[in-house]
Amino acid sequence: MDGLRRSGPGPGESAPPDAADSLPVQAPLARGPERRAQPREAAARRRRRRILIAAALLVVLLPAIYSYTSWMLQPTSLSFGVRSVEWVRHKVPFGNWLVDEGEHVYYTLNAPEKGGPQLKSLPPVGLSQPRTSRVRTAKAPTHAAAWPPRIKPVFPHSLPGEGVWKPAGPPVDGGPPVLVTTFRTELGYPELVAYVAWFDHTRTAIAYYPGRYEPPNAAVRGPMMVPYDQRWRLLATFNGGFTYTDGANGSADNGRMNEPLTDGNATLIGYRDGRIAIVKWSGGPNAGPDVAWARQSLAPIVWNGRLNPQLDANPDSPQWGYTLGGVTRVWRTGVGIDRRGNLIYAAADGQTVITMAKILQHAGAVRAMEFDINPEWHTLITYSRHHGLDPKEVGPNPMQPATRYLVPDDRDFFAVYRRLPGQVTVPFR
Repeated sequence: MDGLRRSGPGPGESAPPDAADSLPVQAPLARGPERRAQPREAAARRRRRRILIAAALLVVLLPAIYSYTSWMLQPTSLSFGVRSVEWVRHKVPFGNWLVDEGEHVYYTLNAPEKGGPQLKSLPPVGLSQPRTSRVRTAKAPTHAAAWPPRIKPVFPHSLPGEGVWKPAGPPVDGGPPVLVTTFRTELGYPELVAYVAWFDHTRTAIAYYPGRYEPPNAAVRGPMMVPYDQRWRLLATFNGGFTYTDGANGSADNGRMNEPLTDGNATLIGYRDGRIAIVKWSGGPNAGPDVAWARQSLAPIVWNGRLNPQLDANPDSPQWGYTLGGVTRVWRTGVGIDRRGNLIYAAADGQTVITMAKILQHAGAVRAMEFDINPEWHTLITYSRHHGLDPKEVGPNPMQPATRYLVPDDRDFFAVYRRLPGQVTVPFR
């Protein structure tokens, strides 16, 4: 009976597995831990690869991270965004080209369109005067001789005050040292307005100051702002020209070279005897002893009362600036000299290099040169001393406060002072 029971399972019973039958069941159970270990090892390998790639990228990017961090931690008068763009321009290989191309695309897409509504009024500038006072001033020979003629309006129907000069501060020696006005620039663009200032060279002394980083090398860096000891006679400030790297634009102060002057560049010069001039430089890398300061910026755009013919022949040439060239419509500034030797400054939005030349020519400049461009940089500020030094921006610039140049600034600039007896020098205190 025992043998019968062992010969096979009874009803409801299972036969115990033999050795041969147990192998197929035990093999998968043995490979289970191995299969679970394989995904873990693959994930670990992927993590190691990612760590190695991240470490390699960090090694590659570490110099750039250090450069950007050091750049951004330096003192600056610029906003975070503008400062970041300047880092790309100056520190990244081909960064200047990348920024220029990006700006070209952006400003082309956002260029002002022709036409549009007519303006009903112009932005107020200068000090309003009673009509009786204005009449008396016009009759006074000494005053009348100092005032430049009204800028003839471009539009057939002028707006109130268009092209009419107004003083920007108190008189000096019986006449206005600084006058300002506005006028519409082109019939096809009725909303574009030029902001213009005129500086009497007999009543003012102009000084040129380096900023923190422009020019790159300065014989005397100075306070990078209007010196405290000179603010009692401060009348106006305005921005400098294209950077040294954009056209080898040299400069000098008190007979000492900052960056070497380049022959052929338009050069704004302040002489020690108070005269102001624009010349095509041909005197070597440094200014002579009779020059108080000198600042270059590209090629002349107006010469002997006429537009430079190269403006029409090649308006997008690098000689008008590598940044955006000359045909992109953007904020532009420029300076000129009238036939009496007085300085004219102009700033306007939506301009090409040709239209800026025409603005300065129309305002009375017989020689002119382009200064800095783009909405970050144009700055014209006047000071009237109502309840202290009272700065007022002439021309809107939300990226720059009216206190610019009263605190250290990144870029070089000009200060217009009340004239003092004796030779003109650049005071750094």
